[in-house]
Amino acid sequence: MEGIVGLTKLFRSETNDLSKGAVVIFAGSEAVCAPFAELLGYAVRDKELALYFSPLAREKDCRPLEWKAGTGYSISSKGEEISDADLIVVLGGLAMPKFGCSVEAVQQFIGKVSKPGGTKVVGVGFMDILKRSGWHFQIKFDSILNATMETEKVTPL
Repeated sequence: MEGIVGLTKLFRSETNDLSKGAVVIFAGSEAVCAPFAELLGYAVRDKELALYFSPLAREKDCRPLEWKAGTGYSISSKGEEISDADLIVVLGGLAMPKFGCSVEAVQQFIGKVSKPGGTKVVGVGFMDILKRSGWHFQIKFDSILNATMETEKVTPL
């Protein structure tokens, strides 16, 4: 699948087994990952899931994604402690040395917010960052969604 639509369709398919009210936590780097959590949240907006963003995988700072008519999702400024997540989405920015945190911190986060019976863990990144960092060996992902990008400057005629 190509482009943003391909990424959002793949993510949506990862939520097919979740029921109404299921808790989804996006763990990501501050600023860099937040728009991707909002975009992925938009892909499942009709599923009535409880969506949260946790900056730098801090379990006591899970911030609800709030729907704002006319603009889409926005991440709340107030954090809360969340546990018993049905789905944890590890965003690739966490694996970037300049923006993220240690894999050990993410492992601890997953352990603290997971349900006793098990929680699905999905990685979402760009340009193979979760593999290039070696995180795919250190975190038990149920799946990894990887997107690639090409950038070009187009000069108008």
